[in-house]
Amino acid sequence: MDGYRGFLGLLVSALLVGFLSVLFTLIWVLHYREGLGWDGSALEFNWHPVLVVTGLVFIQGIAIIVYRLPWTWKCSKLLMKCIHAGLNAVAAILAVISLVAVFDFHNARSIPNMYSLHSWIGLTVVILYILQLLLGFFAFLVPLAPLSLRAFLMPLHIYSGLLIFGIVIASALTGVTEKLFFALTKPAYSTFPPEGVFTNTLGLLILVFGALIFWIVTRPQWKRPKEPNSVLLQPNGGTPEGVEGSMAINFGKADSESNNEAAARKRNLPLDEAGQRSTL
Repeated sequence: MDGYRGFLGLLVSALLVGFLSVLFTLIWVLHYREGLGWDGSALEFNWHPVLVVTGLVFIQGIAIIVYRLPWTWKCSKLLMKCIHAGLNAVAAILAVISLVAVFDFHNARSIPNMYSLHSWIGLTVVILYILQLLLGFFAFLVPLAPLSLRAFLMPLHIYSGLLIFGIVIASALTGVTEKLFFALTKPAYSTFPPEGVFTNTLGLLILVFGALIFWIVTRPQWKRPKEPNSVLLQPNGGTPEGVEGSMAINFGKADSESNNEAAARKRNLPLDEAGQRSTL
């Protein structure tokens, strides 16, 4: 890998900042927001930021850069696809639970749902995330899609994944700010109370984590190299990529060689028969 030390430094920084984001979220809800629960109270709502930061921010960020880890380049592409899909599936489950916690809290307190910009962005990004996960599963992991369709979908899959991750960061920041505006009244948010300063720091950590993930995943020199025997055939050839493609080429050569040998035997057959008759 070119620039291995730089990659390692950024990776360690991203993991550290991501872990601190999760830790700060837990400290926020346990120390400043009275803890966690599942009883329709504010304690149930507190699951929402914890699960979102843990799942959609931290775990999704790791899933995005998992292909860039040079220690996994000797692993099969199928294994890495399973790890990538598994991490995203865990993040999606946590995101759905976080939405349930919010709606339960709102309904128990007779608070209207889906009226704020944060709620619009948040629900939209969760829906897009689940659709992205399903599309990736059926198109690339199974895969059920033909090669030509997979080749068409791959750049869209990569772009939409980064777009969704960026929207998640924006949704998390708006959610943190919205919660502070509602919760901090005495003392007011504008008076720089300790909770406000602490949670603003959490927002900066989330932002820095997103920036590090974007930088790592967009560096072409840190991209996972192609498989050693990877030969991508044209879609109209009907042969899948990778080892199967090279196997198809070898089989094609073997078939052509066997056909040539058969033709040579046919050409030599009359001579052999003539020789046998002359000896008789």
